[in-house]
Amino acid sequence: MTIFSKIIKGEIPSYKVAEDDRYYAFLDINPLQWGHTLVIPKQETDYIFDLDDETLAGLQVFAKKVAKAIKAAIPCRKVGQAVFGLEVPHAHIHLVPLASEGDMDFHNKISNPDPEKMKEIAAKIAENFHE
Repeated sequence: MTIFSKIIKGEIPSYKVAEDDRYYAFLDINPLQWGHTLVIPKQETDYIFDLDDETLAGLQVFAKKVAKAIKAAIPCRKVGQAVFGLEVPHAHIHLVPLASEGDMDFHNKISNPDPEKMKEIAAKIAENFHE
């Protein structure tokens, strides 16, 4: 079982911003920018392109809704999307609020993000999420 599956089951706490019966979105605990969110399928699959077409398409549509909520909650020009999948063997999409292209540099993370600020941001994004 991956760390993400444990998060979905509530065994590990997360800053949840959205959830439905197939997908889950939560703040990255090592964010590039405030509001950096991970979107995952509840189905545990390592490689995003091993997901069946319906699940992959649904993941993208769910991510779009989360991105709109992020943009409404966090001042930014756009919300960037990245897929790496090397650090956790569970398919996931990174959604990052962007003011500039440099905001997507995975070598520049926010050091020791304040838990209270993370809770506030998660709540603000969740308020703006619409299914």
